[in-house]
Amino acid sequence: MNSKATNHSSAPHMSSDDTDLSKQPNAHADTDVDNSVDNDVDPNVTQAILEKYDRESITRHITQGPVKYFIAGICILYSLFHLYVTFNPMPALLQRAVHLGVGFALIFLIFPASKKSSRKQVAWYDWIWFLLSLTGVTYLIYEYQDIVTSRGGMANQMDVIFSIITVICVLEGSRRITGLILPILASIFLLYPFVSHLDFMPDRLLTRPYDFGDIFGQLFLKTEGLYSVAIGASVTFIFLFILFGAFLARSGMGQLFNDLALALAGDKKGGPAKVAVISSGFMGSINGSALSNVVSTGAFTIPLMKKVGYHKDFAGAVEASASVGGQILPPIMGASAFIMAETTGLPYSTIALAALLPAVLYYLGVIAQVHFRAGRRDLKGIAKESLPQVKEVLKARGHMLLPIVFLIYLLIKNVPVGYAAAYTIGFTVVVSLLRKETRMGFADILGALEDGARQSLAVMAACAVVGIIIGVVSLTSFGTVMTSAIVTLGAGSLLLTLILTMLASMVLGMGLPSIPAYIITATMAAPALAGFNIPILSAHMFVFYFGVFANITPPVCLAAFAGAGISGGDPMKTGYLALKLALAGFIVPFMFIYNPAMLMIDPTGLAVTAKDYPIPPIIDIVTVVLTSVTGVIALSAALEGYFKGSMNFLTRAILAIGALLLIYPGLMTGLAGGIIVLSIAIFNVRTSKKPTTSLSV
Repeated sequence: MNSKATNHSSAPHMSSDDTDLSKQPNAHADTDVDNSVDNDVDPNVTQAILEKYDRESITRHITQGPVKYFIAGICILYSLFHLYVTFNPMPALLQRAVHLGVGFALIFLIFPASKKSSRKQVAWYDWIWFLLSLTGVTYLIYEYQDIVTSRGGMANQMDVIFSIITVICVLEGSRRITGLILPILASIFLLYPFVSHLDFMPDRLLTRPYDFGDIFGQLFLKTEGLYSVAIGASVTFIFLFILFGAFLARSGMGQLFNDLALALAGDKKGGPAKVAVISSGFMGSINGSALSNVVSTGAFTIPLMKKVGYHKDFAGAVEASASVGGQILPPIMGASAFIMAETTGLPYSTIALAALLPAVLYYLGVIAQVHFRAGRRDLKGIAKESLPQVKEVLKARGHMLLPIVFLIYLLIKNVPVGYAAAYTIGFTVVVSLLRKETRMGFADILGALEDGARQSLAVMAACAVVGIIIGVVSLTSFGTVMTSAIVTLGAGSLLLTLILTMLASMVLGMGLPSIPAYIITATMAAPALAGFNIPILSAHMFVFYFGVFANITPPVCLAAFAGAGISGGDPMKTGYLALKLALAGFIVPFMFIYNPAMLMIDPTGLAVTAKDYPIPPIIDIVTVVLTSVTGVIALSAALEGYFKGSMNFLTRAILAIGALLLIYPGLMTGLAGGIIVLSIAIFNVRTSKKPTTSLSV
């Protein structure tokens, strides 16, 4: 493959005949294909693709001079501040204000105002933004005692002025790092309390009049606005886990995941696609960014997939679906799970355990489709002699798995999440010293502290700007109105209410990062499910899933677009294939709403707001695991039209029905589904022929 990926916008349209690998020589991995695994895409191309779809990747690159060291110094101090307050907490308002104020000051130094702005120096006006970002936190520190005692949180004129300055900085900073949609949405919410008492407003949205003191006092002086639970989770949990990821990256964890995935699955049927699923899943769980994961790991895995015979659209789709799924994979789950813990009051360990089986089912569905497509097309893996050996990989870098094991142990022991993350960072440094390949020196530690601060800014900005929405919802009755509207539209039907909630989550997720999409839908849509006695954990997990999977849902599926940019495929076709690969992820949330045992909880007899759940009976867990796993595999076979041999449309339709019956909870449906799936499987095995080679993949 060429070192540069094809730019789809300038590539000629290709007919199905053009892309049919069966009509090209050497289509299979076992016939004259170079099985070398050194096949990365040009880094300049991947960076261009990342910047096209991911606003937060557009940063300044100041390579020398005092400004470079000034920014690095602030980043390092920013990271050290978070480690310090983990063990020596400040009052919540001040701690969150420092996190936000210094974070946005860094944003104005690191992120240019536009794509056309200089990347080599900080513009003069950005120094003004830098200083303005620090005024709010400086003022709060100076006035804190007055605010919480004599003024009782009531805003005066100076409070309003500094609040307006901070809100403007948040809107502009978040525009630079997340794009236009989220700041515009926040601005619309901010406008609402100013006009909510006017005659033209619908009756449901009418409120009492609010003045500047009411609105900006809510946003600036309380922990229900800019400094809400979202920014609280960012400063307390999310930052530390992003920092942990930065330390892992500096110790070569990415190389370990790639090499281990290659060693385990590279030589299997359709091996490179399975490597992509495994490595991207692990990396996505740690770094929490689907787009950057698509580009970083996809630059390695997508060319390999194409070389063994996968079509370029499918190769991009595999990487996109695997990368997006990392955000639902325990133990780290990107960042939204920490917001969920803070919002619901549930222990993070409970959330991580609940997410385990759904995540396994999702990845099982993706790998099964990859496997069946490889079988249908007779795609081989990479020659074993070209791959690293498991023993050698583990000998060189396997000890770097210990920090993850250590983290899981601490979480199981109910060590506070912030402490667990901080302890694990220290443990990572110590463990890295065991091998030369992973050893972290002083420069690496400083580099990790700087990387962690930089990588945290996008999450911090999203949490801050969503705080404007949370503040308005808390001040007014808007959240209650939206919840009531969903319940009314649902007409008393749980299924219809779930579908409406799913659509709301996906629409928001198409235009917003997964964290703000989850926060907004959790604030306004998740409470609608409480009327149906759905446990708070199930409700929040439901909206969380669909906010995440909006990244691979056409027409706006940025992760799939990024995958297509690397593979040279059609963006929309890649999006629809990614949606197909991720189908289990769209079914699983409905499954755990109707059968909470899938989340490892038994909510029987408990209030919907319960914070502690008993484990379901073992027989219930075994049953749900067996039926759901079988159902997901059967559904994957039906989607690909292959099990041990090809299947016609009628057979696929019957198998799909059996799979859905297995997935749907219930004794009779499970028995009926099991009989159908078993019958189709036996029939397919007995009538299977050699794999066809006339199908484009």
